[in-house]
Amino acid sequence: MSSIHLLLNTSISPAAYNTRRSMKVENGRISVTSNGRRLVARATVDVRSPESSSSASAGKLRSAEVMEAEARVLVGTYARAPLVLSSGKGCKLYDLEGREYLDMTAGIAVNALGHGDPDWVRAVTEQASVLTHVSNLYYSIPQVRKNSGFVELAKRLNACSFADRVFFCNSGTEANEAAIKFARKHQRFSRPDVKQPPTEFISFSNSFHGRTMGALALTSKEQYRTPFEPVMPGVTFLEYGNIQAAQELIQSGKIAAVFVEPIQGEGGIYSATKEFLQSLHSACDDAGSLLVFDEVRSYLLQQKFILCILLLESLPIGAVLLTERVAASISYGDHGSTFAGGALVCNAANTVLDKISQPEFLASVSRKGKYFKEMLMQKLGGNPHVGEVRGMGLIIGIELDVPASPLVDACRNSGLLILTAGKGNVVRLVPPLVVSEQELGLAAEILLECLPVLDKSKSN
Repeated sequence: MSSIHLLLNTSISPAAYNTRRSMKVENGRISVTSNGRRLVARATVDVRSPESSSSASAGKLRSAEVMEAEARVLVGTYARAPLVLSSGKGCKLYDLEGREYLDMTAGIAVNALGHGDPDWVRAVTEQASVLTHVSNLYYSIPQVRKNSGFVELAKRLNACSFADRVFFCNSGTEANEAAIKFARKHQRFSRPDVKQPPTEFISFSNSFHGRTMGALALTSKEQYRTPFEPVMPGVTFLEYGNIQAAQELIQSGKIAAVFVEPIQGEGGIYSATKEFLQSLHSACDDAGSLLVFDEVRSYLLQQKFILCILLLESLPIGAVLLTERVAASISYGDHGSTFAGGALVCNAANTVLDKISQPEFLASVSRKGKYFKEMLMQKLGGNPHVGEVRGMGLIIGIELDVPASPLVDACRNSGLLILTAGKGNVVRLVPPLVVSEQELGLAAEILLECLPVLDKSKSN
């Protein structure tokens, strides 16, 4: 016989028991309706058979073993949540005990199609059975379907952007490293008679461009840079959005390139204004400096503005998009990558582009983003700990007046996975782009239910 364990976060008044009421169990939660009115009551429901209880105990042991084994053999670079995930489908993830989690992290904003998308799985498995990797020493052709390889992917990226050429790599930080080298080489190539061509860079406050040494030098957070100094010299950090300061420094003639995130994710979900980005574009054109847009989620398809770097989805792939003028300065051997542009990842990336480039898909992302942001403002806006709710599309940040970690932990315990950003006081929500409005509504409900944990956090 199954058992039901109720953990009430909000009590129901005695008077409520004397009225006509009904109870509904849905997604592990209970809503109680009394005389047609929905009572503010929530319950966590755990329904298990005796067999599942014994297997759950074994599952917990396995989770502990996984975490203990990792601690013994891996370098401690990650402060992982105490959670061992074993499978996923759509926007849902499951741990070893079979508990379900709503994923508002998307692998840190890269799983555009969620988990286990059938077309993506088919593209990967079919290509893997034919050809996975031969390196960039050789040409290769798409073997699974017509127009599915890296040449087709490059054509599509160029077609929907300013670019003429593409350099593929494996991650965002690798893309930034390539852009640093390309910028330096371009300045030397385009100014052959100048003894000391521009070699310096501009980055901005709250920026995050990666953890390798060049990209790290462009990252403003001191806690990332300090342990590894000296990093690459010649980087000046300016206030994000300060047009005048940027124009003055660009006009000095010392700047090889300006690196900017149109939307700062790690920095706290801050969006650059159109005026700021256009002013950077104009100033760089006038001075001969390059402008590098560092993107994680590809807004390339939504904003036909200058964009130099993006990171595509699920498998390790990144790209630097260049004009012909800049690409002309790059010669054989100037840069390279062992795995970049492989048949497997490019076939998968083309499959993703097939879906997300559809006008109706992009329209749905915009619609759901607006719906989610408005819902969060409505449900959470009255809480004294909640400040601004900001973002664009399905990249949303909730600024708090206290650290966000207790809320992240409480949400995880309630079946919702979220991230932090900024100085640790911003909740970052970056769900898969295929998320449904119902799932977004559930995320907002769980956030609302877990907010009281912040009261305890402030009192401590």
